[in-house]
Order: sequence, then C-alpha cells, then structure tokens
Amino acid sequence: MSTSTLAGPRNTGVDLRGQRLPKWAPIGIAVLALVLAGVVVFGAGIGNWVLVVALGAVFYLFGLYLAARNVEGRRAANNRTWSALIHSAFVLAVLPLSSVVWTLVSKGVARLDGNFFGTSMNNIGARDPEGGAYHAIIGTLEQVGIATLITVPLGIAGAIYIVEYGRGRFANIIRFFVDVMTGIPSIVAGLFILAFWVLIVSPHFSADGRPGYSGFAAALALSVLMLPTIVRSTEEMLRLVPAPLREGSYALGIPKWKTILKIVVPTALPGIVTGVMLAIARAAGETAPVLLVAGGTAAINFNPFENNQSSLSLFVYGQATDAGRYSPDRAWTAALTLVALVLVLTIAAKLLARRSQISR
Repeated sequence: MSTSTLAGPRNTGVDLRGQRLPKWAPIGIAVLALVLAGVVVFGAGIGNWVLVVALGAVFYLFGLYLAARNVEGRRAANNRTWSALIHSAFVLAVLPLSSVVWTLVSKGVARLDGNFFGTSMNNIGARDPEGGAYHAIIGTLEQVGIATLITVPLGIAGAIYIVEYGRGRFANIIRFFVDVMTGIPSIVAGLFILAFWVLIVSPHFSADGRPGYSGFAAALALSVLMLPTIVRSTEEMLRLVPAPLREGSYALGIPKWKTILKIVVPTALPGIVTGVMLAIARAAGETAPVLLVAGGTAAINFNPFENNQSSLSLFVYGQATDAGRYSPDRAWTAALTLVALVLVLTIAAKLLARRSQISR
C-alpha cells in the first residue's frame, strides 16, 4: 500500500462549495432595481411609488437571476429566484394586514376614552362630541355569546357524527347541506330568522302578540352563519387524528364514545378551537342579520330577549353613514374595539387550549 493512500486524498486546491454571491449583492441589486424603476416610472410619468415598487420587484428578480447564474450557476440562480418570489409573496400578504392595523390604530385612538366605553348614544345629537359604544359592546358580547353556546355543541356533535358514526346516504346529505350553508350570504340567514322566529314564533311569547325584535333573534341568525364553519373545521381536525390512537384505545377495551371524548377530541382540540374562533370572528363582524332581526338602538339594553339591541358592527355602520362631524371618530374607535375584542378572545382561547393540552 502506498504512502499517499494512507495519507488520504490530496488537496487539489478546488473549493467544493463553489463561488457564491457576496452578502451585499442582493441588497445592491434591490437598490439598483428601485432606482431604475423610479427613473422609468417618473421619467415617463406613468405612475407613482406603488408602480415603482412593483416594477422594481420585477427588475430585482431579473437582476438577481442574472447575477446568480453568472456566479453560482443555473441551479443556484433558480433557487435564489424562487426564494425571492416566496419572500415577496409573504411581504404582499403582510402589507394589507399591516395597512389595516395601522389605519385602525391611527384613526381609532381619537375616541379611546372612558366616555366612549361607558356611555351610549342615547340623547346624543349630531353636534355633541360625546357618546360612546357601551350599548353596542354589550349587544355584541351577548349576541355572540349566545350564538357560541348554541352553535359550538351542535357543530362539534355534528362533526363527530360525520367522522365517527356517519355512513351512507344520510352522512353525505349532511355534508352536502353543510357545504351549501358555508356559502350562503349573511343577509339570507337574517331573512330566515326574520321569517321564522321574529314573524312566526316570537308573537306567541309577547304579551300583545306582535313580532319581537331582539338580540336573541340576532344570536340565532349568527348561529346559522357559525354552524357550517365549526362543523367543517372540526371535521377536518378529527380526520387528522391518527387511526392508531383509536385502535390502541379499542384494543384496551375502551368504548367508542369514551375514546372519542378522552382521546380523539382532546387530540384535535387546538384545531377545533381555531375553527370556533374563526366562526366567532365572522359572527362578531356581521351587520345585516343584526339590522334585520335586532333592529338596533341607541340606548342600553341588557336583556337580549326583549326589545331592540345594537352591536359593534351595526354601530360602526351607523356612525360611518352618519353625516355628523364626530361620527367618523366613533366609527373608527368602534372598529378598533371590535378587532381588539376578537383578538383578545382568540388569544385567551388559544392559551386555554394549550394549557389543557399540556396538562394532559
């Protein structure tokens, strides 16, 4: 055996890593692309900074591909280009969300005071700078709360039946109607509750026999909108639970109903909570059903089963369409309050679901 073989492979001086672009190269290419796009757009007078950014992104991708191909090769150039496209898609997705958040915060802080959260719009005129959304906040919490209490058990039970028990034509019919309900407009849900509950059922419970608008009717309309979202999301989460978990439980002699309650549902709980919060967020932002069956009011109404009741979404709509000087500030603050309320509920639900998952 030769000495060179024992010493291992000789150093040929070839860098196996190959040549790579300097770290500053992408930044330099981006700056040059924006400058070139600005010259083209403003020089020709065909647009503003939005077109500069869009055209600069195209120039950047093209320049990055050419530079990477000349230095690193075709495969590395394709990798850099597609990575840049993915990052650009992420930025495009985040920009509208950031814009909405910034607009809400910048315009909604004008009325973030105790008067806004502690008073209603009762006896508030067009020239009065006071007045708040206390009545609307109460209405939103009661309506969405009642709708959640009605819909979550029904939705989860329906999803469990479809996944664990449903077989044949009946289960297919349920899936079909759930899919149909997913796409119905909110105004249709409001009209259904108006025709069924308000005009037919509620007169039997009123002293004078007249149809009764109420927050409970709005909660029923919101339940119709929430139900398909909860059923579909819960169904998908239950299907993701591994089959060996069920089979191991059955092998130990545990009944099917107990396996579902103790193993399947807790395993899918984080996804179920996410679906429920999506449904709650949609219900909290609906305006048409509340306007049809609750009517809206400027006064505080703590009883969701009698008389008209407002909500934050309806309050935003009313203030945004009002010609008063101080109405836009109230509308923006109410919109910010609604978003913050949904955000707090979502974070709280996520933390509770995570805590229960860890405790098991």
